[in-house]
Amino acid sequence: MSRAPVWRAVAALAVIATSLYLVFTMTPRLGLDLRGGTQLVFETMDSPTVKADSAAADRTLEVLHRRADALGVVDPTLVRSGEKRIIVELPGVLDSRKAAEVIGKTAQLSFHAVTGQAQPGDKKALPDEGGQPLLIGPAVISGDGVTDASARTDPQQGPGWFVTVDFREAGPWQKLTGAAACQPVGDPQRRVAIVLDNKIISSPQVNETVPCTGGMPGGSTSITGSFTVEEAQDLAALIKGGSLPVPLQMVEQRTVGPTLGAEAIEASAMAGIVGVLLTALFIIVIYRLVGVLAAIALAIYGAISYGALVALGATLTLPGLAGFVLAIGMAVDANVLVFERAREEYAKAPGRGLRRALDLGFKNAWSAIADSNITTLLAAGLLFWLASGPVKGFGVTLSIGVIASLISAMLITRVLTQSTIAKMSPRLSGLGSVGRLRTWLTRRDPQVMRRGRLWLAVAGGVLVVAVAGLAARGLNFGVEFTGGRLVEYTAAQPMSADVAREAVSRAGFPSAVVQTSGDAISVRTGQISGDDAARIEQALGDVTKVRDELIGPSLGEELRRNALIALGLALAAQLGYLAFRFRWTFGLAAVLALFVDAAIVLGVFAWLGKPIDGVFLAAMLTIVGYSVNDKVVVFDRVRELWTARPKAPFAGVVNSAILQTVPRTVNTGLGALFILAALAFFGGDSLRDFAIALLLGIVVGTLSSSFVAGPLAIEFERRSKQPPPQPKQPKAARPPSGAVL
Repeated sequence: MSRAPVWRAVAALAVIATSLYLVFTMTPRLGLDLRGGTQLVFETMDSPTVKADSAAADRTLEVLHRRADALGVVDPTLVRSGEKRIIVELPGVLDSRKAAEVIGKTAQLSFHAVTGQAQPGDKKALPDEGGQPLLIGPAVISGDGVTDASARTDPQQGPGWFVTVDFREAGPWQKLTGAAACQPVGDPQRRVAIVLDNKIISSPQVNETVPCTGGMPGGSTSITGSFTVEEAQDLAALIKGGSLPVPLQMVEQRTVGPTLGAEAIEASAMAGIVGVLLTALFIIVIYRLVGVLAAIALAIYGAISYGALVALGATLTLPGLAGFVLAIGMAVDANVLVFERAREEYAKAPGRGLRRALDLGFKNAWSAIADSNITTLLAAGLLFWLASGPVKGFGVTLSIGVIASLISAMLITRVLTQSTIAKMSPRLSGLGSVGRLRTWLTRRDPQVMRRGRLWLAVAGGVLVVAVAGLAARGLNFGVEFTGGRLVEYTAAQPMSADVAREAVSRAGFPSAVVQTSGDAISVRTGQISGDDAARIEQALGDVTKVRDELIGPSLGEELRRNALIALGLALAAQLGYLAFRFRWTFGLAAVLALFVDAAIVLGVFAWLGKPIDGVFLAAMLTIVGYSVNDKVVVFDRVRELWTARPKAPFAGVVNSAILQTVPRTVNTGLGALFILAALAFFGGDSLRDFAIALLLGIVVGTLSSSFVAGPLAIEFERRSKQPPPQPKQPKAARPPSGAVL
């Protein structure tokens, strides 16, 4: 007796126990789009003396870390991306202007002796805090000579805040102030200039009590200047953090209010709960008792995915939540494939029993399940590699979900069903009949592929309409791909688009794209500063900013280029994998059908004027993965039937494969549609377009498997000189020990 079921049960218990432990002992790391805060993306730039290489980026990262800590930001995240790019996440920081100014300021601090008063217009002079031009000497103390700085207030010295500075060595400061103390009171040369980024922030006179050449002992000083508490704290953070080795250019900024994040979590959680419940109810109705066990395995899938997410320390973003929910469809697909194959095996030989039929179902479905999951992982990997921001989180979460769905279906479901199937009656088990749809198809046996060229002509017509939309309307690229600024507000009272547009125009931005929906207002402009955005907010009146995204033109071009590369590589990867696993004719037919799917979805979004952004890219690559899954299942059955009957007409083989896989296609599609409908209904504006794209893509992709990929494979095989696959020869029986040949 095989011990495989025992080991599978032990492995299943270990996975479940580990997942539950992680669920109850660890908390997820939420992205800024879920907890609120600001994300800044900087690029290091070459300076006259320092090249912006990876070493300079590492030193810059250390300085930014100290600045974020000095600002009192809780749990900041700073990572280097590539050689020159640095991503800074500041949870709870909603003032993007302040964050960008303090975090990204070069902050070259130095202390100088004043050599005299300059004449207005002297290019060598620097204005002091009062606007008077001063001539200064070379730096005596640089920022490296400072060990600490802090914002202070002292009521005994009068109102206002000042910044105390501690030096690494007392000698240079004592020498600098001692030389200044030798000058007459009131003489500009009795002053010490404190310079930050070539701007004199303070130039105090040395006190009369300081002895000439003796200087100020103690190795510390105070910078005064009638600072507010915020100004003093920001200046102290800059000084304490130190100067940046190279200048920084901000290429991306995202700010999300905590309210929007909380609403997104609630909406996504509701979508997930409703989607899972509807899907579970559906598979229970279709597959009865084994459906109940599959629903239990789906719940365990959720625990496995969540546990893996928190164990890896992955950041959970809003698109990531969508990927988490969407991967449920993959788990459903695997279960449906197994159960449908088990139904077929039981119908062939009822005398073998349900247990044997189920074993064969798992065995025969494994090839299609593995291929479909690998193709989805290819798309998810491309997302992680080429996408940025929250969409990268979608790729991570989808990858985790796909792997968890495999474990759920092929291990958890298998252990649950095999341990109980012997006690079930064929009728209640859900495997005792092939289902009404399969029965109807078997009885009618429609010859769909006889009109293959007609289906290709219809698909070509739809493709022409889609391309016409792209030509006539163009794609509405979001700021993520074009560069610019997108700010969203919530108004105290609903405001019409005309009123909001007029207010934004009065603020000086007549060409801004303004849209309203109830109390929500979105303003899309070109490259504008934080001060400009504040002016728009003031012009709109009683509004609350909930989202602010700024994308630099170079980054927008890069993201747009990466999106095209991602789609191209996705199609090429699918072609390569399918050609390797099947025949080149199957691979080419599948990829051309994928191209039709993608073009139709793009065309519909062009006609509707829907935005094309990073989330849409995630949807498109998911559509590619899902559509390939469907085509893999069809061609896997084609290969199986053709191998068994190599002399049969290929068109008839394709027709039979399509009819035999229709029940799986319908059941899997409906399961995914329940989840996506829940995302579209509960997910809010941020996920609605994502869900719409996927709903459209799944419908189109399902139809193209039968009416585009199938007929194309038939046409390619007619022109192919490659011989049909040969049936596998049964292995020769090993002669008994001691036998003579």
